[in-house]
Amino acid sequence: MVRTRAMRTIENACRRLGFVRVAGVDEVGRGCLAGPVVAGAVVLDPASHITGLSDSKQVPAAERDELYDTIVRRACGWSVALADPREIDAINIPQASLMAMRRAVLGLAPLPDLVLVDAFRIPDLFMAQRGVLHGDARCAAIAAASIVAKVTRDRLMHDLHVSDPRYGFDRHKGYATADHLAAVAQYGYSSAHRRSFRPPTLFDTMSADVAPLARPQD
Repeated sequence: MVRTRAMRTIENACRRLGFVRVAGVDEVGRGCLAGPVVAGAVVLDPASHITGLSDSKQVPAAERDELYDTIVRRACGWSVALADPREIDAINIPQASLMAMRRAVLGLAPLPDLVLVDAFRIPDLFMAQRGVLHGDARCAAIAAASIVAKVTRDRLMHDLHVSDPRYGFDRHKGYATADHLAAVAQYGYSSAHRRSFRPPTLFDTMSADVAPLARPQD
């Protein structure tokens, strides 16, 4: 995978327009069978450049951890928020992702003047916004938010593994890998699983005693 370095060009242009606190926001965990969707919001310090920022999916795990430490130490503000599996099942994953991002932005203190979002806008957020196509790869603030969200979620999934090691959450982080599907076929869904998620491959591996579940909405 070719790694794209996220730049500060968009944030700098927004600051020249008069915006002072420019936040990037992103979420992780939309496509998982288990665990929360987690959103991060970050206001980078324009006077403190952080090298190596990129889409969290392009950054190796050990480097993500190092960048996480640097971001939370040097950013002007940062916040994480989540929507848990029950909320995801109640309102669907697209809406839960937007809710988690809204919570993350509103968790910043003070609130930002402008929010840069990966690809789209967050409804019911009463401040200036701009959607940035491929923002997690192009925009430093959004890339920082994606890293904060990813590291936070990975640590949450590790904690879930410690409390219930049957599913291997520490390895696949809740995604529908072959070993995860095999564990679900053997044990059924846990309280950490999203009942509204049922990928087609699960029909081939689920045992007969596991109750049918709805297919994903997205």
